[in-house]
Amino acid sequence: MSSATATAALPSGASVLASFPDILVLPEFVFGGLVWILVASTKVYMEISQGWVMFVSVFCFVISTLLFLLYLCGAHGGKSAWVALDAFYQVIASLFYLSAAVVQAYTTIQMKDVLGKFKDYQIDIAAVVFAFAVTLTYVIHMVFSLLRWKSS
Repeated sequence: MSSATATAALPSGASVLASFPDILVLPEFVFGGLVWILVASTKVYMEISQGWVMFVSVFCFVISTLLFLLYLCGAHGGKSAWVALDAFYQVIASLFYLSAAVVQAYTTIQMKDVLGKFKDYQIDIAAVVFAFAVTLTYVIHMVFSLLRWKSS
């Protein structure tokens, strides 16, 4: 695999799936999708906080999918503005997911005694775990995207 510091250009085509940090989009899809599914499958008691988690998971899933498809198609054409856009998006996604993970954890702690079923509590715990997992993945992607942007 190539390093983010070795090349300052974004990959295109199938090389997106063979380059680091761009391959991290796959765990971002999986963990982000799981957060989305798990939060949507429980009874919502705190609409504001869990609404934020849903917004972040759907927003990041859609934008990551769009960028991934654009990179696969080679729509960026090797321009350095796309490197900056990628770095900017990774920073925003990392901050959004960190806030969503903290909010989901707080909501889960607050709802421990309120939740009617232990199963709902377990699902909320799983959502917290995957929210922090996707946050870590986005942070790693962000660091290497910022290094690529700096070297471009």
